[in-house]
Amino acid sequence: MRIATTALVSLLAFGLLAGVGSQASAQQRLRQMLEQRRTNIPRTELPAGTRIERDIAYGNDPKQRYDVYLPARMQPGAPILFMVHGGGWRRGDKASPGVVGNKAAYWLNQGFVFVSTNNRLVPDANPMQQAEDVAAAIASVQQHARQWQADPGRMILMGHSAGAHLVMLVSTKPDLLRQAGARLPLGVVSLDSGALDVPVLMSQNRVPELYTNAFGSDPAFWRSVSPQQQLDWRALPMLLVCSSTRHFPTSPCDEANKLANRAHSVSVSALVLRETLSHGEINAQLGLPSDYTQAVAGWINQRLMQVRR
Repeated sequence: MRIATTALVSLLAFGLLAGVGSQASAQQRLRQMLEQRRTNIPRTELPAGTRIERDIAYGNDPKQRYDVYLPARMQPGAPILFMVHGGGWRRGDKASPGVVGNKAAYWLNQGFVFVSTNNRLVPDANPMQQAEDVAAAIASVQQHARQWQADPGRMILMGHSAGAHLVMLVSTKPDLLRQAGARLPLGVVSLDSGALDVPVLMSQNRVPELYTNAFGSDPAFWRSVSPQQQLDWRALPMLLVCSSTRHFPTSPCDEANKLANRAHSVSVSALVLRETLSHGEINAQLGLPSDYTQAVAGWINQRLMQVRR
């Protein structure tokens, strides 16, 4: 029963049932199931004394805003964890509990500055424009970092789902960062992206509507926004977390392994971390006490000790 429920919830969370009007009541029940699962996931309160600076603008659009979470006791030169939310490129918000919650609490306790950003969404902006927003937000955070006593050179990127695709795109296409005036972060953590190889994804026999809405029908555009096709020796070191329980429309672990193999072929550091968690759990449970959290935190700490070439 748990396996079946996880599969159904994952379908809903990833938007795979969208647009099927005859199944509206089923979708409502699945949403209720999803909310129940979310409420059953323990949430860690933000550390006492956490300061939050909300809605810092990096562009003129109302969606081009980010929030900054600051530890009660800032240490000069604090590292920055920069988070991009998921939501199928068409929804989601920087302040959602699953986006911030346990992750912010954990890394604030480790002395990090935690940043959560919004970006424009489909239909107002396609994934390339969304990635440009992410790059612009990164540049803005780096430009303001000193006022928070943070070190702009000690930044790690992280994203979940569609947000994982966006951080992977700016990490494998670093010209986006340079054009925005950003310094290269030290690494990127992808939390269960299902769009690391966009041409293969879009060539499946059944492609859910959320992907066609985001990526359209032009194979040239697919390649331009595909981390697999954009990756070369300039890419950032990467940790690819993937759900081993998810296989439709493609397997995120298969995609992660393929991208890691390509990274290794051009001497870019890449590690795949398989987790027996659902798509949503990979996001919501990161930061709770677990081997999973320790593995991600260990990788991040190693990156912070490295000097980029």
